[in-house]
Amino acid sequence: MRILYVEDAPFLAEAVKFNLEKQGITVDLAGDGETGLENAINNIYDCVVLDIMLPKLSGTDILKRIREKNIQTPVIMLSALSEVETKISHLDHGADDYLAKPFKSAELVARIKALVRRPKHIDMQNLTYGDLVLDKTNATLNGEQLTAKEIDIVTELMKSPETLVNKEYLLAKIWGEEGIGEDNYVESYMSRIRKILKKIHSKARIVTIRGLGYKLTSKKNVQKAAQ
Repeated sequence: MRILYVEDAPFLAEAVKFNLEKQGITVDLAGDGETGLENAINNIYDCVVLDIMLPKLSGTDILKRIREKNIQTPVIMLSALSEVETKISHLDHGADDYLAKPFKSAELVARIKALVRRPKHIDMQNLTYGDLVLDKTNATLNGEQLTAKEIDIVTELMKSPETLVNKEYLLAKIWGEEGIGEDNYVESYMSRIRKILKKIHSKARIVTIRGLGYKLTSKKNVQKAAQ
């Protein structure tokens, strides 16, 4: 796996590179936005990690330009905790995920692997996982009617089954500014979706990873995932 990491703080960049390469991930570094864009448009990376505040060209501009060129490489944006509106804007512009600074390298590795494992071509109208079939056209999961928010949540889970979906990401992606500071929004809907899974006798389960987020997994993997 090869990623591009665009960061203008040399010490942080080298530290992240060191930790990721210990996990078998090849990391190319770029210290400014112009260099980052030049590398990103080569379209040779499995994932691009962009800091927002960069010299010469912002991470936001890099994201916009690579998406304008129809480069679909997964992009993780790095942002401060207070930049909620900025996070929402980047998701709208085509970012696949974001990570608040400061972050642990282990979490960045998990996010990268989750995005790289995600299928590159997804039929967004009909998603399947195990015995689950989400029909977005008719707003049903195995024939059971869903609300708009339930559809959005199940879509995010089924796009990346067996991998962690961050709670903050769900709040920003689905609720936008309305979800600021409202962690109970997600848990309330997860409870409702779990009841639907039980009602349709699905073998799939939603596991809560305490303090991080949720994972859609098969029944046989529930105990392992929850550890």
